[in-house]
Amino acid sequence: MYLKDVKFNSFDCELHIEEYQKGGTKALLLLDKEDGDYVAVATINIPELNLPKNEVVIKDYSENEGMYDLLHKEGIISEPINYIETGFVTCPVCTLLV
Repeated sequence: MYLKDVKFNSFDCELHIEEYQKGGTKALLLLDKEDGDYVAVATINIPELNLPKNEVVIKDYSENEGMYDLLHKEGIISEPINYIETGFVTCPVCTLLV
């Protein structure tokens, strides 16, 4: 489902919200406005967390650096309500505001 247009790094994107098949949590996807190709997946699916349907884990590292700031500024997610260790990084858990 389309939410809104956003700019991530140098890409003009459409922000979409979907649902992961495993775990049932929401997935935030950024698709290129011109060709519809994936630019980034803004969330991480960790089914064993059993998050409420209105919470997401944000991938804000590596090629997704700056994702939290973008989504928070755009009013898509709250400030972090928790943090989760995922391998070598700590990721914010946020409430979806949309």
